[in-house]
Parts: sequence; C-alpha cells; structure tokens
Amino acid sequence: MSELFTLSAPDLAALLCSRVCHDIISPVGAINNGLELLDEGGADEDAMALIRQSARTASARLQYARIAFGAAGSAGMQIDTGDAASVAAAFFANEKPELEWNGARALLPKNKVKLLLNLLMVAAGAIPRGGRLAVDLAELETSPRFTIKASGPMVRVPPKFLEMHSGTKPEEPIDAHAVQPYYTLLLAREAGMTISIRATADDVTLTAA
Repeated sequence: MSELFTLSAPDLAALLCSRVCHDIISPVGAINNGLELLDEGGADEDAMALIRQSARTASARLQYARIAFGAAGSAGMQIDTGDAASVAAAFFANEKPELEWNGARALLPKNKVKLLLNLLMVAAGAIPRGGRLAVDLAELETSPRFTIKASGPMVRVPPKFLEMHSGTKPEEPIDAHAVQPYYTLLLAREAGMTISIRATADDVTLTAA
C-alpha cells in the first residue's frame, strides 16, 4: 500500500483543487444561464428557480468540500460529527441518492471526520443512478467505527477505489477524477483506520475502523 501514496504535496493540492472546481462548475454555470435568461427578459420565474436551486447546490458542495478536503483548522483540531451530518444532509438534498444518518454527535480528530465524508463520497459513487446511503457511527468515544451501506440499481464498488484499495498502483497517473478515492485511502492511513469492503448483488458496504 505504501507504494500507492507517491503524489507530492503540491500535486495532491492541485488535483484536489481541480476536483472541487469540477464539482461546482456545473451549478455555477447554471446560475450564469439563469442570469442570461433574466437579461433577455423572458421566463423570469423559471430563471429565478434555476438560480436559486443552482446556488443551493453550489453552496452545499462547497460547504461539504470545506470539511472533506479543506484544512478545517489548525493541526490537531477536532470536528463535530454533527457538523459533518449537517453538510452531508445539505449536499445530498441536491443529489440523486437519499441519505440516512445514524449516530451520536462527538468531537473526533479532523482526519477521521474527513475520512468519513470522503468515504461517503466513494459510497455515493457506487450508486451513480441513485439509491440509498445509510451511515452508521458507532463507538465514537472509544474506537470510532464508520459503516456506510449503498444500495440501488447497478450497484458496484467504484473501480478506481477498488483497484487502489487492493494496494495496486494504477497504471495511469492519478488525475482529478481518481484523486478523491486516493485521498480517501490516504486519510485512512493518516487516521490509523482500516477500510473494509463488502459487496453483494444488492448493496456495497464500506467500513472504516
């Protein structure tokens, strides 16, 4: 597994920035389209609805990325899992999967919470056509364990994540698409947690403990 983590800090930062830009460019572009409709003087109600929805989506994605990818404070800082639950609820309110979150609130080291949110994104990638994501947090005060079950049509473990989870270094260079699963595994190592995968025909379960 150690052979997998070869990206330099500047390259990792650049790829994560590219990933965030990729996630917000669509709703920001939609806001621009709505403003153009308003400028043309037509379909004011539809244009405002498009702007409002796109602004909510862009804001939710940025708030999620702030914790999932950002520094979230100084070294050693803890993050409330309740804050993670809030940004996840706002994020998935605008996405295809439905989210269910179970678990008490607790202050955890930031890398563990970042891992939780990144693992949730991997799980969402297992059901690109939508479905259900169930998050369960356990033993937060002693030995935190995160379990995320993804169920939906055509469910499967994202191939890039599965490849890297096996410890295999991808043949192709890590790009902005593959950096998120890469970062998830890097966070697991930094947080001292191990990710396990259970896949069936009906669902995929990811566990970090």
